[in-house]
Amino acid sequence: MALLRAENGPNMGTRYPLESGQYVLGRHPDCDIVIDVGAVSRHHCKVFSDRVDFYVEDLHSRNGTFVNEQPVEARKKLANGDRVRVCDVIFTFFAHASETPPSTLDESSSRAVLVDDVEASSSTIMSKLDVVSGRGGPQLAATPEAKLNALMEITQSLARAISLDEVLPQLLDSLFRIFMQADRGFVGLVDDRGVLAPRWTKMRRKNRDETIRVSRTIARQVMDTREAILSADAATDVRFEMSQSIADFRIRSVMCAPLLDREGKPLGILQLDTLDQRQRFQDEDLELLVSAAAQASIAIINARLHDDAMQRRTWERDLELAREVQRAFLPTRRPDFPQYDFFDYYRAANQIGGDYYDYVRLPDGRLAVLVADVVGHGVAAAMLMAKLSAEARFSLASSPHPASAITTLNERMCNLNLNRFVTCVMAVLDPATDTFTIANAGHMAPMRRAVDGSIDEPSRAEAGPPLGVVEGHQYGQACINLQPGESLIMYTDGLNEAMDTEGRCFSIGRLRELIRESGGTPDEIGQHVLESIHAHMGRAAQEDDMCLVALQRIAGPPAE
Repeated sequence: MALLRAENGPNMGTRYPLESGQYVLGRHPDCDIVIDVGAVSRHHCKVFSDRVDFYVEDLHSRNGTFVNEQPVEARKKLANGDRVRVCDVIFTFFAHASETPPSTLDESSSRAVLVDDVEASSSTIMSKLDVVSGRGGPQLAATPEAKLNALMEITQSLARAISLDEVLPQLLDSLFRIFMQADRGFVGLVDDRGVLAPRWTKMRRKNRDETIRVSRTIARQVMDTREAILSADAATDVRFEMSQSIADFRIRSVMCAPLLDREGKPLGILQLDTLDQRQRFQDEDLELLVSAAAQASIAIINARLHDDAMQRRTWERDLELAREVQRAFLPTRRPDFPQYDFFDYYRAANQIGGDYYDYVRLPDGRLAVLVADVVGHGVAAAMLMAKLSAEARFSLASSPHPASAITTLNERMCNLNLNRFVTCVMAVLDPATDTFTIANAGHMAPMRRAVDGSIDEPSRAEAGPPLGVVEGHQYGQACINLQPGESLIMYTDGLNEAMDTEGRCFSIGRLRELIRESGGTPDEIGQHVLESIHAHMGRAAQEDDMCLVALQRIAGPPAE
């Protein structure tokens, strides 16, 4: 069942279940959802269902209906999580009641809303101050002593706060000590979508039911012009005539200043108002507020940097843990297999990667060597790599031959429906005959190096599509016999596609040439290849995961 949840206003937190039919929202007592706020029309809008989707339709209301801050012209289809605003009351739409998360509005921010009002003249705008240049309307006359004391109060208070949720209440507390006539304070910050949203409020009167209503027109003008403004008598200011808060609370004087970043772009606004006609704000108060806003902007920037740094530190810890978990899926040691020597190398482009290799001992004494590459890299690729590891072991345990094992693996990857694919090569060694049976799913064919240095690539002709692409595909396999002194090299494309600072790839041709000229043990072959690739890259960043597995049949009897 769908529902609407009131995020603020007189019925904050109330959940309204929605079934088939329609639900009228408005101020009239007969409405299905009554919104007892003066600026709301008697029958403001309706939410209804066509048995498949839900829609909202404005009923020619005076102040309009908005979905995610976009006006509803006729009707608007609702998606899960959409925010429906009726004047200053916000509802969140949830397509399924079981998926309703807890409210994200904290107690302080839920006590303030932005209201639409009339674009009008600035007849009662008493003073303006250009925050960027410092030039404005009348020359303000705040004494140096008052300004210094105020800034010291703000600076000392904000210096002790390091997170945003500490900075904002500290800021308003300091302003209330400086401006004794202030009754209410408001901080609004621009969110990631570029929309001004309430972030913190303070009221001198302890009335939990009171809501601060902030003029969007004033806020927009302050941020667009980067000018602080002082309204002498907000109760007679036509800019506020549509705001119910004026009638309710008899606001007499308002100051609003922009919060700006280091480049002069708006971070939000800082607003104070007073209800006492005898204690209106004066010109010098506006100058003090602008100075306080400048200090607050710096504190907000620093707090955001601190919060970002803490978040990055959390991500880094999570990534480090993910890297450790991923390493647990990779072999911790090389096989101790008679007459064979092994080398392996793995390096993710990021902290975690999507390349994969493994050695799997089979119950009949055979050894499966796997190398795979999940498309992309990072967290998503690493998660799919972990799934591949488990599925590969299951497939090998349940299928006797590499071709049938990789066919089973493909079916299980297709069933995930992830729209991602994996290239994989599987080589199964039978020590009784020194033969390798190779099945290939879209991966680069392994390179076999003969004792004389010649190179061939078995399984190229038998290769099938990558895993997870073609459901029901039957894979083939190739069999080779590895002679004493011959090597088999398996790798991912992070090696041959490694780029230098000018964007030139290392290439498979150069990789073949390196393996051809390399002699000695698998360790010597691997080290020679990797040193050459890293020399090619120089200072260029690694852009893809790298994985290399080399093995060799030892010439002659094993050492005693």
